[in-house]
Amino acid sequence: MADRAGFAPVDAQERIGFMDALRAFALLGILLVNVEWFTRPWQEFGRGVAPGSTGIDYAAAWGVHVFVAGKFWILFSLLFGMGFALTMARAEAAGRPFRALYLRRTATLLVIGVAHALLLWAGDILHTYALAALLLLALRDLRPRTQLVLGLSIYCGLFALVLLGAAAMALVPGMAEEGAAQAFAAGQGAASEAARVYAEGGYAQVTGQRMADFPQFLLNDVFVVPIALGVFLVGSWLLRSGRIGDIAAQRSFFLRLAGFGLPVGLALSSWAAAIGVGVDAAGSQARWLLASALTSLGALPLALGYLALLALAWSTAAGVRALGVLAPAGRMALTNYLLQSLVGSLVFYGYGLAMWGRIGHAGLVLLAVVVFALQVAASRWWLARFRFGPVEWLWRWATYGRRP
Repeated sequence: MADRAGFAPVDAQERIGFMDALRAFALLGILLVNVEWFTRPWQEFGRGVAPGSTGIDYAAAWGVHVFVAGKFWILFSLLFGMGFALTMARAEAAGRPFRALYLRRTATLLVIGVAHALLLWAGDILHTYALAALLLLALRDLRPRTQLVLGLSIYCGLFALVLLGAAAMALVPGMAEEGAAQAFAAGQGAASEAARVYAEGGYAQVTGQRMADFPQFLLNDVFVVPIALGVFLVGSWLLRSGRIGDIAAQRSFFLRLAGFGLPVGLALSSWAAAIGVGVDAAGSQARWLLASALTSLGALPLALGYLALLALAWSTAAGVRALGVLAPAGRMALTNYLLQSLVGSLVFYGYGLAMWGRIGHAGLVLLAVVVFALQVAASRWWLARFRFGPVEWLWRWATYGRRP
């Protein structure tokens, strides 16, 4: 215990306010995407806008797909990398061992993530972050510039391979199309059954379906964990390079980042949307891979562009006041992320209000905004009375070995 005496959870006055505001903004984007998947089977994940959407619902789904989907989990991943670098810097400044503490922190996050996936919502990202964090720990001693280059190389390299796969399929007519069509047909049957269980089942039935769906995400982790690692490294560079610590002094950097990230990200996302926001692997495997790769390649620059815009706003007094309203939600982001899943499951699943399939996408967007606004208000109320969010408190207890 003496080892931990001088290294404890961060007090409110020690926190970087911009990171809290940015974390809250990322939470809103994640909810705007996730709310759709509380009322749509996981077997359709990656197929773009749900078939049959029209009018304002199609417009809302298209907007989320192009401007939000895939971008805000990247933004949250950048924040994870920043948090890692900040925690490591504090440990070094206090002269305390970092590795053992971070392993406890990561193991606790993994347990929380798996419990979240099985008990509330199969689309958990926390377990993926925990797995990628173990790889990040092994790369912690790299120089900041090396972390940036390696992170961008991992991210872009993976999607370059996907583009090569799409090109190969386009050059060889019929390549993999028959197998993809068969897999699509089988997935349709599984999707129909999953939708029935989620819409009508009791808690035990829905939990069984979550357990059946979760292995899909474990398989996807083979690809998603390296992606998360690449983004973590970019986030670590942002913090260690001094870009986040003094935003006012870095305005020119963020102006350049916005000038690059926004147009490049929007161009790639728009190109992917022009190929098709509802392309499936059965209709054209090559087109589906191309659209998916372009969407993901555009996600990182667009997320960095969003970060830059908020940083520029934070460099002004008015921006600090406006974004500061969101900061309490970011200070207890883990609690709010899990609460979003609790609310979603109780609203849409059969053991709750059973609203599965009954709300159009425009209504889902409105619901997400209302839930987030309530979370901001509730977070402000909670943190006026307590030092941490409830789940953050438990996470720190497990990490530091003593009750905060």
